[in-house]
Amino acid sequence: MSRRSYVVTGASTGIGRACVSQLVRGGAHVWASVRTDTDAEALTRDHGDAVTVLRMDVTDAESVGAAGDQVAAAGPLHGLVNNAGVALPAPLEHIPMDVFRHQIEVNLIGQLAVTQAMLPALRKAREQGDDARIVMIGSIGGRIAAPMLGAYHASKFGLVGLADTLRAELAPSGIRVILIEPGAIATPIWNRGAEAADDLLAHAQPELVERYSAQIETARKSAARSAKRGLPPPRAAAAVVKALTAANPRPRYLVGPDAHAAAVVAQLPHRLRYRLTAARS
Repeated sequence: MSRRSYVVTGASTGIGRACVSQLVRGGAHVWASVRTDTDAEALTRDHGDAVTVLRMDVTDAESVGAAGDQVAAAGPLHGLVNNAGVALPAPLEHIPMDVFRHQIEVNLIGQLAVTQAMLPALRKAREQGDDARIVMIGSIGGRIAAPMLGAYHASKFGLVGLADTLRAELAPSGIRVILIEPGAIATPIWNRGAEAADDLLAHAQPELVERYSAQIETARKSAARSAKRGLPPPRAAAAVVKALTAANPRPRYLVGPDAHAAAVVAQLPHRLRYRLTAARS
């Protein structure tokens, strides 16, 4: 890999942090998006001047715009990895609207906002004859939905449409758009989700507990298993690096045996699929 420049959002932990490490090892310069001083200091300590920290919140238009200006002023950008995301479980009947909106803002709207902000720098790479790519970190949860993660699934199904439309619109410019669809990856997102489920039960109205406590507990246990047994983040990061550097990348990459299995389930007749994914009382 030549000395190329990439932006990675959500670079503090998990897939984003692993992407930064693998890209730097390949000789690239990485703009790493984080929100806290602690995360910024850790990236600088680990990677030195191979990483430039971007203090950016994908839900804050001002910080996203400033980050885009900073990157464009530095020169061409060869790849954007839209990785930032959250997963907060709750039944759709009772999910607070601010929680639902937050997940859509981070997982979907924020991805488009960052893409818009970075496209001028990506176009600079194309203007000088270099490759330029956008990699979206989706989920197998963008193909098949399960109970208690309705807001997350809505955002990831939406991200499929966003990626497909961007791919079509940017084709004349030669900017490729690739969607990564991981299964369970052992990242802090699952621990945060389990904590959110515990908090929801602790403050829930009696009717919610009566109707949904079993489903919430199942979702909490599933999140705990994913945090413990999911694939290590470098496995997903390897797919991202391949999407950024392969001569002819596929439009989509499934990551993990559970993602491949779920992709098969997603192709089943609707009634059978719904029976397999329905909650059990």
